[in-house]
Amino acid sequence: MMEHYLVSARKYRPATFASVVGQKALTTTLKNAVATNRLAHSYLFCGSRGVGKTSCARIFAKTINCEHRTPDGEACNECDSCRAFNAGNSMNIVELDAASNNGVDAMRNLVEQVQVPPTQGRYRVFIVDEVHMLSAGAFNAFLKTLEEPPSYVVFILATTEKHKIIPTILSRCQIYDFHRITIQDMIDHLSYVASQEGITAETAALNVIARKADGAMRDALSIFDQVAASSGGNITYQSALDSLNVLDFESYNKLIEAFLAGDVLKSWLIYKEIRDRGFDSQFFINGLASYLRDLMVARDPATVSLLEAGDEARQSMAMWGAKCTPEFLYKAMSLCNDADLNYRVSSNKQFLIELTLAKICQQASPSPNDGGDGEGQLKPIAAKTSVQNTAQAPQASTPKGTDAVPKQVPQPTPAPARPAPALTSAAPAPRPAAPPRPAVKPVGVPQISIRHGLKTEGDSGTASYAPQSRRDTPFSEESLMSAWETYISTHPKAHILINTMRASAPRLVERCRFMVVVQNQKQLELMEANRPDILHFLHDSLQNDNVTFDISINEGSSPRHTLSDHELFDSMRKEYPVLQSLIEDFSLRLS
Repeated sequence: MMEHYLVSARKYRPATFASVVGQKALTTTLKNAVATNRLAHSYLFCGSRGVGKTSCARIFAKTINCEHRTPDGEACNECDSCRAFNAGNSMNIVELDAASNNGVDAMRNLVEQVQVPPTQGRYRVFIVDEVHMLSAGAFNAFLKTLEEPPSYVVFILATTEKHKIIPTILSRCQIYDFHRITIQDMIDHLSYVASQEGITAETAALNVIARKADGAMRDALSIFDQVAASSGGNITYQSALDSLNVLDFESYNKLIEAFLAGDVLKSWLIYKEIRDRGFDSQFFINGLASYLRDLMVARDPATVSLLEAGDEARQSMAMWGAKCTPEFLYKAMSLCNDADLNYRVSSNKQFLIELTLAKICQQASPSPNDGGDGEGQLKPIAAKTSVQNTAQAPQASTPKGTDAVPKQVPQPTPAPARPAPALTSAAPAPRPAAPPRPAVKPVGVPQISIRHGLKTEGDSGTASYAPQSRRDTPFSEESLMSAWETYISTHPKAHILINTMRASAPRLVERCRFMVVVQNQKQLELMEANRPDILHFLHDSLQNDNVTFDISINEGSSPRHTLSDHELFDSMRKEYPVLQSLIEDFSLRLS
């Protein structure tokens, strides 16, 4: 005859206080109460699922009725009461499932049973499981009996949701809170079960099972049976992952490596692999957030005890956590949390997760503002590059016997340092091609270069280019005025600048130097700010690199007054009387 199979959660259900997993302090308290005969009339066992509430209630009920307890406070399993309990036909222990018997009638039936004294043993024990499911009427019907039961009655109430029980019930019970089972306690108990069943199991595989159980020993035993069945009695780490469809640490470590490298596309490929394996995107992002939290905890030896993992997993997390800065982990956890909050309302959930991964990658990338080498950072050219560029500059032929002395560039008269307003004009039109030449930089005007960053004339790090050939084509004042007007026409949107240039016609004072007279300080500052661009245009237009100009403010008579619209209108009405009649006839007015 085939032996009846019993699942591990029932076969290895605790039968003594010593066999209860992960509740040592609580079981010790219960044993001491039994040993000193200081029993309360009602107890409330609280805790999450699978932590041993009902099992402890049964052990406690059997122990207080045992006639010959062992020296360590356990039931003897030999007396009539213990044998009746083990056989399941004890009349002294009554179990009620409040989830299916939650009405007033069921509670009245329980109250009637309370009146019957025990036929064997000293106490009648009533175990009410899931007591929070009782209705308000059932609670009220039970209240008086719970407060003053007969001396031979002990009530043990069990619940997973203590907050749903009314305060009048709580105040009449001794409350015991059961803890979640730790990972290590689960691994130890699963190892014992595996040895009893003749199953080989890797510690890493048992760790995966324990984490999947989420603090419930009953769930861990059920998962253990599932993995053992799928692996044929040889539980390996990989078989546990395959059976439970769990994301292992290696997948997360690959993501961390991509984050630290700032590789967005690699993180997306890893995410795609995870989706192809059947994992839900929200499960993935929540798992990533938990792993980032574990890395933060593993960075400090003082907090490593908060990790619910084995020693090998802790060492791996500590290694990866040391590679990450606390700031990166904080920001990454915050981004994962935001993605979880926005997941339900997002219309494109895959894009939401990919965007989150991209943001995490950017958090680890060096920032230009922080002095890193990220995109947009302006880096100075090394001295070697400067020398090489100098060597590659075009060389002009020098007559024999003549020293190659660079021709000095006439410098404009230094102007007082003033803040230069930004020019909001359109880009100049394409200029005619010109041979290579050094840029003429006015004194005190900052120069911005993609290669060199922000430089001034006095900076020592600027590469030196010796001018070999400078254009010096003669020009007339008419040619200068033509080029001046051409520059004005190529900047139609720079209204203030072109009005200033129109009102300040250039006046040639030397061969290559001319004067510009402006009317006020603002115009002078504007012309100073745009001097490099104007000179560059004039050099190309006149084919003369020695052209320069000075700027001064008109200190003589005031310029011609420009009439406003109203002044012009009044002047026209005085000059043309018919205009006044037209305005009156049609009721016109100047807006």
